[in-house]
Amino acid sequence: MATADVTVRGAGVFGLAIAWTCVQRGARVQVIDPYGVGAGASGGIVGALAPHVPDQWNAKKQAQFDSLQMAPAFWAGVEAASGQSTGYGRTGRLQPLADAATVALARDRAVQAKTLWQGQEVWAVVPASDHPQWAPHTPSGWLVHDTLSARIHPRKAVRSLAAALAACGAEVVGDGPDQGAVVWATGYAGLTDLSTDISKNVGSGEKGQAILLQFDARNQPQLFANAVHIIPHQDGTTAIGSTTERDWTDATTTDHHLDTIYHTALAAFPILQNAPIVERWAGVRPRTRSRAPMLGHHPTKPGQFIANGGFKIGFGMAPLVAALMADLILSGTDHIPASFRPEASL
Repeated sequence: MATADVTVRGAGVFGLAIAWTCVQRGARVQVIDPYGVGAGASGGIVGALAPHVPDQWNAKKQAQFDSLQMAPAFWAGVEAASGQSTGYGRTGRLQPLADAATVALARDRAVQAKTLWQGQEVWAVVPASDHPQWAPHTPSGWLVHDTLSARIHPRKAVRSLAAALAACGAEVVGDGPDQGAVVWATGYAGLTDLSTDISKNVGSGEKGQAILLQFDARNQPQLFANAVHIIPHQDGTTAIGSTTERDWTDATTTDHHLDTIYHTALAAFPILQNAPIVERWAGVRPRTRSRAPMLGHHPTKPGQFIANGGFKIGFGMAPLVAALMADLILSGTDHIPASFRPEASL
């Protein structure tokens, strides 16, 4: 290809989404990753695009809401260019409510959602009888049903992004020289390197484990119960995840931590009891010290950029992150929230 205007280092969801948005705006882009597409946490299987609760609103929650609203058009564009499914679908989410106090709190949030979610999506308290065949056990008999939550298949989504880029002449390669503006989207390894460079902990990797079942509930909402996500995918599988492990030694092995959440999910949702296991997965997610994405000018590489720290919300934030970074890289326009800037984690 001709000399690139933008080099993105890292073929996870942040890197690929930024590359895609830059290509859509007319830039020539190359993506470099020695490990390939989705080799880290972005190659996972869960894909819960779930919003923060609609109360105690802040810039991070607003940004996540905006990104979730951008998602249908963003992923539809990727699929149209690639000819490959991303597994995206706005199917909503159900959550059990334990007692009268949590029901009352959920109803308060339903009122706030009407304003904070701008009337575009709904957070509602509904009887479990509304979902007789597909609901977690709920002691109160009530559930939260929100229509903003969506699902995606992470591994398929990054492969679709890479294929969309290829269809537009943008390469994903294992090595090569930097050309044009350089963006570092290198996941937890990048946070580790940055911490070493400045002799200060700015973030680290937290391991997550998940399991994939052969259980077809593709048109049902995702579930969130006992801190476990249950995600029915478009391809007829259902994912359960994930663990959050700060202390780990092997990034890719699965163990008793996964067994625990698997049995927690079965207890909350017995209909999955006899579903065959398709895959056990483990990976490491980049978590900044502030827990927010780290976006903007790179703190130790003058003239270059960083996009990292999509801990648990990387796929949900990717459309907005890509737009914010493309604005900054291509035109120098900076709309990045203060809580997302590198200095917030330094």
